[in-house]
Amino acid sequence: MLGTFGTRLLTDASKVLEHNAWDHVEWDEAHLAHAEAQVAFQQAHPVSDPLLYNDDKAASHWDTFYKQHDEQFFKDRKWIQLEFPELIACTEADAGPLVIADIGCAVGNTLFPLLRINENPQLRIHALDFSAEAIEIVKRHPEMTAQVDACVWDMADPAGLPSTIQPGSVDVCVLIFSFSALSPKQWPICLKNLQLLLKPGGTVLLRDYGRYDLTQLRIKRERLLEDHFYIRGDGTRVYYFTTDEMQQLFSEASGFSIFQNTVDRRLLVNRKENKKMYRAWVQLKATRLEDPKP
Repeated sequence: MLGTFGTRLLTDASKVLEHNAWDHVEWDEAHLAHAEAQVAFQQAHPVSDPLLYNDDKAASHWDTFYKQHDEQFFKDRKWIQLEFPELIACTEADAGPLVIADIGCAVGNTLFPLLRINENPQLRIHALDFSAEAIEIVKRHPEMTAQVDACVWDMADPAGLPSTIQPGSVDVCVLIFSFSALSPKQWPICLKNLQLLLKPGGTVLLRDYGRYDLTQLRIKRERLLEDHFYIRGDGTRVYYFTTDEMQQLFSEASGFSIFQNTVDRRLLVNRKENKKMYRAWVQLKATRLEDPKP
């Protein structure tokens, strides 16, 4: 299923060097064989002791990351206006009282682009991240406003929601390159918390790393924690998803109805070096189902 990710299509392979990037590129057999071989190599050389990288240590690694990079590492996500019109609709002047939860907000790369276009005086945004350092960077940002509540929260906290958020009070939950930081055993807890956050009929908007993305294939030996789940050199973790996994996670059995589940595959071209680089991201949109009647 194609998304709305772009319209520059490579219909003639001989013209691949005419542009730096192509949309909706189908991977050829050679690339798939390379990807499978690289992942097989990673699986044959996992980390020596996965317990050294357990869930309890994850936040501290992100704190260190943000102390080193502050707000300079990630670019603002201006593309959200194209990919997530549901989110942009919340910022319209007549949208009324709406609540967004930016989960895994990092240093505000989704939050502040939203605030710049916001015309809705009744919009409220919860900026949530399990890195205390990231939240401090958000709080001291010059564009921070009273419409935003920023607090430390782990989306996979078994204790549930932060005290500042009432259950069933959020209209839209945004997870952009944040769900992948969880270990697979944390996914069910996160899904339960999304259920708690959202109003019935509320929306989940998710974009994250896709299987065989360039960054996955570049990972070296002794970084694999579980299948397709890795520890980076800086101690942060990342999982690479398929749309089938998204379909299973956000199924009706989990309390959601999916209305978009797609993969965005792009081919980046280094024309000077005649090098091809394949990127892949999954994008999901789902609605929280109504609570069952007693």
